[in-house]
Amino acid sequence: MKKHNTRYASNPSSVKALNTQELRDEFLIQNVIKKDKLNWTYSHYDRFMVAGVKPVEKAVKLESIDQLKSSFFLERRELGIINIGDSGIVIVDGKTYNLEHKEALYIGQGNKDVTFSSKLSDKPAQFYLNSTPAHKKFPNKKIAIDDVEVIELGSPQTANARTLRKYIVNSVVDVCQLQMGMTTIKPGSSWNTMPAHVHDRRMEVYFYFEIKENQAVCHFMGEPQETRHIWMANGEAVISPPWSIHSGSGTSSYSFIWGMAGENLDYGDMDVCKIADLK
Repeated sequence: MKKHNTRYASNPSSVKALNTQELRDEFLIQNVIKKDKLNWTYSHYDRFMVAGVKPVEKAVKLESIDQLKSSFFLERRELGIINIGDSGIVIVDGKTYNLEHKEALYIGQGNKDVTFSSKLSDKPAQFYLNSTPAHKKFPNKKIAIDDVEVIELGSPQTANARTLRKYIVNSVVDVCQLQMGMTTIKPGSSWNTMPAHVHDRRMEVYFYFEIKENQAVCHFMGEPQETRHIWMANGEAVISPPWSIHSGSGTSSYSFIWGMAGENLDYGDMDVCKIADLK
């Protein structure tokens, strides 16, 4: 069985007392995309799993981890993949899916053999993966650029003009509970997900990328009246509990992939927090 990291659920009262390093240890996931291997982080929030892989010298096989107590990874799970690198190949039980830059693939419960590779080793793919428990098998589906739902949000006046792309949502592909999408901040803006919100019925993970060298994103979390922050570098992810806001502001333009799991598939199920009420 493959090694993995485990993150346990925390209650908001305990989080109030954490110092900077303790907060990072609890919620920050560093070095998500690794060369030629998958290194999973298993969160006890809705049993959400996060990993990434950059196949360079070999194809990488999806294998189960001891935590799952399953004979193969997708025995009781579904999987979402977004390629943020160059051209890549995912083979699922003998069927080949070619994923270009910023294309996605949904893989349903019950698929046994999954491998990841790059078309060119000197221009490798970079696969970002999210996985959640599944109660039913749905068909595998590739989501190309033209298949995503695109929403324009925010404005330059409030420094939050951004493009949101829904990849793995129930209006695009049949899923049990996993949802994934991508948000790109437009030039001149810095804020994502503002006004902030919470959704007590779902947890979320943000994966920040396309952050320029020597720049960073400050991710805000915590209860609306008891917020905290974590400074994020390129290629890092952060776990957002159901009771926490999840918003960020960058020192330059950037993108992030959001993944959700929980009680429902209603993307609009959120409790918005007034900006003036945040503390």
